[in-house]
Amino acid sequence: MAEIEQLIQIRKAKEEKIKEYGMKIRPDRFKYNYTLQQAETLKDGLENISLAGRIMAKRRMGKITFLDIQDIEGKIQAVIKKGDIGEDEYSKLQEIIDIGDFIGVRGSIFTTQAGQKSIKVDSYNFLGKAYRPLPEKFHGLNSVEQQYRERHLDLIMNQKTRKRFLLRSKFLKLFRKYMDEHGFIEVETPVLQNKASGALAKPFIAHHNAHDIDVYLRIAPELTLKKLIVGGFTNIYEVARNFRNEGIDANHLQDFTMIEGYSAFWNYKDSMQFIEGMIKYIIKGLYGSTNIKIGMHDVEFGKEWNVVTFRELIMEDTGIDINKFKDAKSLLCEIKKRNIKLDVENLESLGRGNLIDQLYKKVSRPNIIGPIYLTEHPADLSPLARSNDENSDITDRFQLIVNGQEILNGYSELVDAQEQEKRLLEQSKLKLSGDEEAMEVDYEYIQAMEYGMPPISGWGLGVDRFMQFLTNRENIRDVVLYPLMKPREKTNGMC
Repeated sequence: MAEIEQLIQIRKAKEEKIKEYGMKIRPDRFKYNYTLQQAETLKDGLENISLAGRIMAKRRMGKITFLDIQDIEGKIQAVIKKGDIGEDEYSKLQEIIDIGDFIGVRGSIFTTQAGQKSIKVDSYNFLGKAYRPLPEKFHGLNSVEQQYRERHLDLIMNQKTRKRFLLRSKFLKLFRKYMDEHGFIEVETPVLQNKASGALAKPFIAHHNAHDIDVYLRIAPELTLKKLIVGGFTNIYEVARNFRNEGIDANHLQDFTMIEGYSAFWNYKDSMQFIEGMIKYIIKGLYGSTNIKIGMHDVEFGKEWNVVTFRELIMEDTGIDINKFKDAKSLLCEIKKRNIKLDVENLESLGRGNLIDQLYKKVSRPNIIGPIYLTEHPADLSPLARSNDENSDITDRFQLIVNGQEILNGYSELVDAQEQEKRLLEQSKLKLSGDEEAMEVDYEYIQAMEYGMPPISGWGLGVDRFMQFLTNRENIRDVVLYPLMKPREKTNGMC
């Protein structure tokens, strides 16, 4: 700590030198004409090139100084010769710059004998002092906790981290392009809501001071988006930040990004076909191939995806036919009889739907490589989904499962206002009996339904989880720029 503080004071003192030389300590701008990534592809001999970035390495060999300059996407070597910029400017450079500082350079592009693309510098501008020294390049930034807390530092030091988050941005760009090209309109809906509705989950509660009421952070935008279908939209989607006050593990976060899309006049099979095309398009756009390595497996997204029913899957993995157990009590008895241990608190308070879901997550989901579509979910597991016309005990619902993770969930929407009220009342009873994930009755949504709804199909894609398996990360926090962490202990200074 004392050593770092000493280095900080030395670097701060260099700002006085910068003032003495008549340079700006914190200039307001620098006009560059190429990014560092673009500069790496420029032809040798091009002149009047202006580049800017952070100094990541500094090597001096007599009258020549080599600087590695980096930004989020690119890196280039700057070659600064005393004879090119003048003795005074060269001397100033040595006195004022440190690794971590920002610099702007102008000059011409060339390639060294070692094959490294470089810029031969004619002039430079100091653009910003880094008081704190970066971690040593050899040791890097190895603390996972520090990577999460100080993602900015992780991005500076780790190329794999930069690539991972650039991939996430590219994914969203490809997704929006696909949706736009297929006639979908992007919308935004409120995060603060009067009812915790739209999914089976425990909500966060906040207080609205102006109205003096408690409100919920949305657990899903589903009901609001379906109101927009009532209002006349046909194909819509939202990239939504959702909040669920539940346990944290390697695959779940309390605040996460979810994409939801809804289409009037579609059923769940239309959505399945659309989603398959969309995912194949995105995978091909990201990797140039539909075959990618997920964990220890090569997953082929390009082939036709298999479809398996919920009942078939659980029966195959446990021998339990869920259709034979019409209530949670009898099903739980059978689960215990077969010595299946479910890792969940208040097991006896779960409704039949949530109990089946926990069983599936324990014995079936971890073994799925996929991609597969899981269909025919029990109706009491899907309070917002349309019942199947031939069997009202199941719904027209699907989930996309890849590498043991639920990547996407969708269904034909329930558009019968009376049936919706009945199901939500059942959910409300479960909530009163202790099932914290059960939904409340949202009468404003039911009233909106009573104005009339067309056939609708909708789906939701977890962006964080999707990126987690695409990048083969064991922890979902690795694909979130700044995951929430417990506050670290207060000190007199930063650690």
